[in-house]
Amino acid sequence: MRKPAWVLITGATGAIGGALARAYAGPGVHLVLQGRDEAKLSAVANVCCASGARVDTERLDVRDLAQLRRWAARTAGELPLDLVVANAGMNINIGSDGEGERWEDAEALLDTNLRSVVALVDAVLPAMRSRGGGQIALMSSLAGYYGLPVTPSYCASKAAIKAYGEALRGWLAPQGIRVNVIMPGYVDSPMCRAMPGPKPFVLTPEAAARKIRRGLERNRARISFPFPFNLGAWLLAVMPAETSMRVVSLLGYRG
Repeated sequence: MRKPAWVLITGATGAIGGALARAYAGPGVHLVLQGRDEAKLSAVANVCCASGARVDTERLDVRDLAQLRRWAARTAGELPLDLVVANAGMNINIGSDGEGERWEDAEALLDTNLRSVVALVDAVLPAMRSRGGGQIALMSSLAGYYGLPVTPSYCASKAAIKAYGEALRGWLAPQGIRVNVIMPGYVDSPMCRAMPGPKPFVLTPEAAARKIRRGLERNRARISFPFPFNLGAWLLAVMPAETSMRVVSLLGYRG
């Protein structure tokens, strides 16, 4: 599989998004980076330009689905995108006292983690299908295997992305379009540090980006890491529900 020369990444101001942008940056590469924070977006772009990449930036909130779709469709129509990484995301939790998630926060999370991903794919897919090629990477999480009591909406959104990406892969593979679901564990970032509960096997964003890039190059259906944390998360999904609940509680993820 040839190295992607035209790469679009949403959430490029986040830890993983920024690391992916830097990982792909180089001579002959055209990056299209989206983010909400203009200063952070410019900083990432400057680093990527210094590595030799051509960089376009777009400051927008992915929750504005109409604006997101217009921008993505226009970009996909003008540029032969080899790789689109739907990375933008957020997290919330039930709070230190277990009071629960605010509906307004849950709504914002679902718009960011799920609806914006479907909107992005819908916008770029016509151009890819007409060319008969391209790659779409969707950011799920190991939390998509089994719902943790401390982050119910986040887990729900990532489980939905996992199922959505797997369905897309089966549909689009005969058309030459590769779809990959990325399922990282804990990656050091402000969002990760704000999450309650234990955080085993934490990776740096750079290490995560290397694993993601390698998995995309190999066209792996699920890019899950790190081992053995990914094996444990998968086992939670296949064990009897009551057993999984007890294990999760013993590990320190309590409501």
